[in-house]
Amino acid sequence: MLKSKVESVIVEKAIQLRKNAKKTQRDVANKLGVSAGYIGQVESPNSPSMYSYDQLNELAKFFNCSPKDFMADAPI
Repeated sequence: MLKSKVESVIVEKAIQLRKNAKKTQRDVANKLGVSAGYIGQVESPNSPSMYSYDQLNELAKFFNCSPKDFMADAPI
């Protein structure tokens, strides 16, 4: 099973924040206490792997934003 449309938006926003902050997948992995390979799976549209709510909260701290910033602006 691939990611839902909502999950895809969340991941795309996380990727955009990561790239804007000039952070690598390894940087994100270190912050979350997971492997860089796991972040690669989450960022891959061909993998069902997804961030947990707790991980999104930690990413919001890391990128100095709100957890809401990972959500779509309107219903999908």
